[in-house]
Amino acid sequence: MKQIQFTFQDDKKLEEELRKLRQWARSNFCSKVLIQICTEIPDRERIGHVCETIERLMPEALYAGCSSNGNIVNGDFSGGSIAVICTLFEYPSTHVEVLQYPLQADTQENVVQMLEAAIDERPWVKAVELLVTIRGMSMTTLCESLSHIRKGVQIFGGGALCENLDQNDACVFSVAAGYQEKGIVFILFGGEDFHVETSFVTGWKPLGSFMHVTAADGCILKELNHRPAYEIYYKYLHIRNDEFFFNNTLEFPFLYRHNGIDIMRAPVASNPDGSLTMTSDMSRDVQARIAYGDPWTILESVWKEGNRILQFAPECIFVFSCAGRRTFWGNDEVGKETEPYQRIAPTSGFYTSGEFLRTGDNVNQHNVTQVIAAMREGEPKELPEKELSMDERTFEGKVSMINRMATFIKVTTTELEEANRKLSEMAVVDGLTGVGNKTAYLQKIHSLDDAIRRGTASFTVYVFDLNGLKEINDKYGHESGDMAITDAAEVLKTVFGKENLYRIGGDEFIAVFDGTKKPDTERCFADLEQAIGSLDLTGKLYKGPLAIAKGAAAFCPGEDKEYRDVFRRADQSMYEEKTAYYKTHDRRRR
Repeated sequence: MKQIQFTFQDDKKLEEELRKLRQWARSNFCSKVLIQICTEIPDRERIGHVCETIERLMPEALYAGCSSNGNIVNGDFSGGSIAVICTLFEYPSTHVEVLQYPLQADTQENVVQMLEAAIDERPWVKAVELLVTIRGMSMTTLCESLSHIRKGVQIFGGGALCENLDQNDACVFSVAAGYQEKGIVFILFGGEDFHVETSFVTGWKPLGSFMHVTAADGCILKELNHRPAYEIYYKYLHIRNDEFFFNNTLEFPFLYRHNGIDIMRAPVASNPDGSLTMTSDMSRDVQARIAYGDPWTILESVWKEGNRILQFAPECIFVFSCAGRRTFWGNDEVGKETEPYQRIAPTSGFYTSGEFLRTGDNVNQHNVTQVIAAMREGEPKELPEKELSMDERTFEGKVSMINRMATFIKVTTTELEEANRKLSEMAVVDGLTGVGNKTAYLQKIHSLDDAIRRGTASFTVYVFDLNGLKEINDKYGHESGDMAITDAAEVLKTVFGKENLYRIGGDEFIAVFDGTKKPDTERCFADLEQAIGSLDLTGKLYKGPLAIAKGAAAFCPGEDKEYRDVFRRADQSMYEEKTAYYKTHDRRRR
């Protein structure tokens, strides 16, 4: 696999480069030639002229491309409006094919079905690159549909854009169907000697506490923690809703867990109702955190990824990098985060309106992210370098301080979250026995009453009371009484499980089994008596075996109107057993 990259300057330069490419391809055996074109200006006439020139000078070549927010040539921001990347595949077993379809929001599933059928007919397919016009259109259906493509096929790509981020102009085009303003191009790669490795890098790190997405509709993030989403940016970062909002929030996008990985979402606008328009869809009822980006942290991430890709020994690398990253760095420095890949192999790509990558079985749309596709033919060749190393003097002083401050905030936030978790746990845990306390029990009652109202309830209630506690307290002291209560809790945990048990009074316990699988009450009570009999009383402050009165009742649909109805039956059953106990034991009640 060989690659030639250049920036289009004029017709003469284009023809010269294509003739060189043609001569090289004819003098060296090539199975396929793929020419990818990235242009900042979606000019149909200009793009058509470039494609016609390719068809005239290299009719055997496949070509595909899209509009972009900028191009990557030889591992750096090209600064030219059109980039041409020519890849020559050398192995006869390598296959490359280009497909293209018009795309609308309501045709995404059908388009993927056509792609899936094409892949099923081509068992050689190992990877699919996609170029798609996405501005103003949700890609959720596309991603979900692509996730059903044959397992093992890697999927990666980017969304078309243009040089002006404020405009929705974009296009895709290829040898398969020409120029489209609403369309999608698929480039299929494969063959037994073709190999591809894909990955993604963000470099932004989480900052502060988790926030709950309480309201969202597609790409509109409405509420965080039941408050308008914009308030988070103003409260914590003092970012105003003005013409600099997008640039300021690029340093602080959201990071949230989706399909098992961390996904970035950046706000592009704040709306009058306090909602935020995000770069892509966000799900409701997920946990999100503000992330921070600084050059040092980002570069550490991309150089680390570079070293991982180095072991794959690729022959070329394609990078789909978010336009937001170009804005974050600026044109003069954005090449710093693609430099490590160029050290490995010829690196090209473009700046996108969204990045796509299959991770596991799921295809995800990313933002503010680099998606990397590294390719080679045949077995790995000797590595050009054993390890990549970044010059740590690149960013010293201020930026390093930012990184350290962010680490400090992260650690202190983690400590506060742990402290809050322990406080929350203490609020619902009985201090003496470690089982749920009365507050936890009342919360359980509330959830069971809700289930009864919905018609989905199924549960069994057990009521327990320690016999003879007053006598233990009077004879041996309250410390011994607490020990008896603790021992009673331990045997109840053994049989009924700590997670199902609540202490609601001095020696009163409740166990609730929620679910359709009802416990065998007789067996549970027999196990309880055995556990009490096996209790080691050596060194106890009180004398004699424990005695626990018990009762049980199961929820009866149609008869029980609320939890209290079930509890009353269980409590009555326990009371009857307690009364019988005191008829045969010479002890004061309780």
